[in-house]
Amino acid sequence: MNYIWEAVGRQPPGQQPSGAETIQKLCDRVASSTLLEDRRDAVRAIKSLSKKYRVEVGTMAMDHLLRILQSDRTDTEILGYALDTLYNIVCSDEEEEPEENQQKQEDDLGARFTEEFIGEPDNITLLLTLLEEFDFHVRWRGVKLLTVLLKSQCAPVQSIVLVSPMGVSRLMDLLADSREVIRNDGLLLLQQLTKGNTAIQKIVAFENAFERLLEIITEEGSSDGGIVVEDCLLLLLNLLKNNSSNQNFFKEGSYIQKMKPWFEVGDDNSGWSAQKVTNLHLMLQLVRVMVSPVNSPGATASCQKAMFQCGLLQQLCTILMATGVPADILTETINTVSEVIRGSEVNQDYFASVNAPSNPPRPAIVVLLMSMVNERQPFVLRCAVLYCFQCFLYKNHKGQGEIVATLLPSTIDASSMSAGQLLCGGLFSADSLSNWCAAVALAHALQDNLTQKEQLLRVQLATSLGKPPVSLLQQSTNILSQGSHVQTKVGLLMLLCTWISNCPIAVMHFLHNQDNVPFVSFYLHTHTYTHTLSHTHTHSLTHARHTVGRGLDFRRHRITKGEVPSFLFVIYSEDFNSTVFVWLQEVELLRAQLQSQSAEIAQLQREKHQLLRGSDTTVSVPIICLLNISILCAFTFPFIALLLSVCQEQVQALLESKELMEKELSSATSSAAIMQTEKSKLQQELQESKKEQDDLLMLLADQDQKILSLKHRLEDLGETVRSSGFLWCVSKLLRLILALDLTFPRRLKMRMIWMQETSLTMMMMKRKKSVMNKNKLTS
Repeated sequence: MNYIWEAVGRQPPGQQPSGAETIQKLCDRVASSTLLEDRRDAVRAIKSLSKKYRVEVGTMAMDHLLRILQSDRTDTEILGYALDTLYNIVCSDEEEEPEENQQKQEDDLGARFTEEFIGEPDNITLLLTLLEEFDFHVRWRGVKLLTVLLKSQCAPVQSIVLVSPMGVSRLMDLLADSREVIRNDGLLLLQQLTKGNTAIQKIVAFENAFERLLEIITEEGSSDGGIVVEDCLLLLLNLLKNNSSNQNFFKEGSYIQKMKPWFEVGDDNSGWSAQKVTNLHLMLQLVRVMVSPVNSPGATASCQKAMFQCGLLQQLCTILMATGVPADILTETINTVSEVIRGSEVNQDYFASVNAPSNPPRPAIVVLLMSMVNERQPFVLRCAVLYCFQCFLYKNHKGQGEIVATLLPSTIDASSMSAGQLLCGGLFSADSLSNWCAAVALAHALQDNLTQKEQLLRVQLATSLGKPPVSLLQQSTNILSQGSHVQTKVGLLMLLCTWISNCPIAVMHFLHNQDNVPFVSFYLHTHTYTHTLSHTHTHSLTHARHTVGRGLDFRRHRITKGEVPSFLFVIYSEDFNSTVFVWLQEVELLRAQLQSQSAEIAQLQREKHQLLRGSDTTVSVPIICLLNISILCAFTFPFIALLLSVCQEQVQALLESKELMEKELSSATSSAAIMQTEKSKLQQELQESKKEQDDLLMLLADQDQKILSLKHRLEDLGETVRSSGFLWCVSKLLRLILALDLTFPRRLKMRMIWMQETSLTMMMMKRKKSVMNKNKLTS
């Protein structure tokens, strides 16, 4: 600590300055010193106090440190001290383990100083510029500071880096640094930078990130490598997950083919290290990202094709059938193989041809089904096998036929174990989870396949010695009515719903037993279904907790929505309550419909009894079954689909009528606008006509005065003027027309007539006057 007191100066004996006073004097020394050595000593002293007096240093020294970064660029030592001090300010002490309240306060301080630092975007730009320095201390500390800023305020820092010139390119240069410490911390920085930002992910990918990351993974030993391989895989997952552009770039760049060596495992698979398990788990997740069901169908199909052609699927199947593989890796491999073959006919056919290395060889599907119906296997492993079976049968009518064929009497081979026998054994075993898994698996063998639904009706089961065999359909309904475990009931109900849906022959077989319909009606009127759902959820969570207790990381194997079918999502989803609520609403709606139909059925039964009492013949038709068809239809999906179609037709009709009324309304609105325009025009013409009428009256008055004056002048000249009856009549007529308020065109015509007559009269008077003048001259 001697250099601190040398930087601050000597103190009087017996007086020790406080931390805040010391930091204030050091800040003054940084601001006022002209010598670089003095500033360097002061910054070094502030750095040594930055952990103990974090608040004081952050409050008083941050601005001075930023000025040092701008002005003293030539001295790498003082830059390193300044960057270290800023890192201590914004980052909590990771070496110690503070209490919860203290940790919360430190996190709040880090967020506060981070916001202050990034409040000026030029600070981030300055930090990116410093990363171009080759000096180890400057570059490494700059990387650490930017990483902690991203951890604290990810989105704001991402936006600043995105608009900074060459910002992402400067960070990508860190992967090419020959110093492993900087390269490894650069990986951590890029992980934080690419979280949830599609634009930055695209820029990083087009900066040749895939090539460089795969090279680092190979250099570090692939799955046998250390934590650097894990960091590279996490960065690859950030770049590819939910980013179709980067996925297409990864596929087009032939990087899928470079993933095959990752999954090469030897014969001796004992003693896997924890790091190898983690690395291989992330590699499998990377494969799943490329063929995830949430991707576009075209992109998924092209990736599946590339994985088959390069031998990656074959390598995954080798891991699937290998011995000594850890349980969690085996589970994730099953999920990965499931999505690689899902919906791909070529990949499904290849998977059906894979045999396990046993004596005698058995198909891989049979081996997996044996694990699914084995109650000693982990819960997540059994669910993964069920998901694999579903993906194998997805859009695979050929595979569905092969599975159902193993149940038919003509194809059963007693000397070997088949998939159908395993499903049948699991369906009626004492383990309720095996019942559920087998029922759901068998339901997928019938999904959207009417032929296999009809073929499965041929299956006969020998329940006990001395009794005739019963059909698989009847045995399933018998187990339902015997009060079995709730998981068994749920699985069998799902199987029956899939089987009966859109299959009239299966419906008739179901109705053939008169006890089935009353049982279904009673089952729907009770709250057993609600109890079944809640109990299934509780039982599934119990299994999950038990699995975690055995040492498996269940969260890592949690299957998310979009990766599994809906029946598995009910178990894994954290939003199970909302799912149950939707189902309960549907059940209540069906229950209300059933109650109304039950009333109608009761009325029909009363009418039936009245008819039977009044008739002499005996009715032998099973009327009860016919009357309860409506209840069964309310229970099955076709009736629900019919109701939906009717509702859709009514809604469509209402929409069409609404569109027609809107068109009529728009037409009426336009007509009203046109009439309003014509009305305004007519009112304008009326005003003009009234004005013309007033002008015409004035003109008539003027003409009368002129005629009178002309008459007086003729009298003065000695001429005898006859009574101007014609002119007087014309004048009266015009006044009468104007009094009648005729339209403007007619008034205009009358005015023209009057003007013509007036001009004719004036011409006659002028001619008469000229004749009189001639007579005077002659005399």
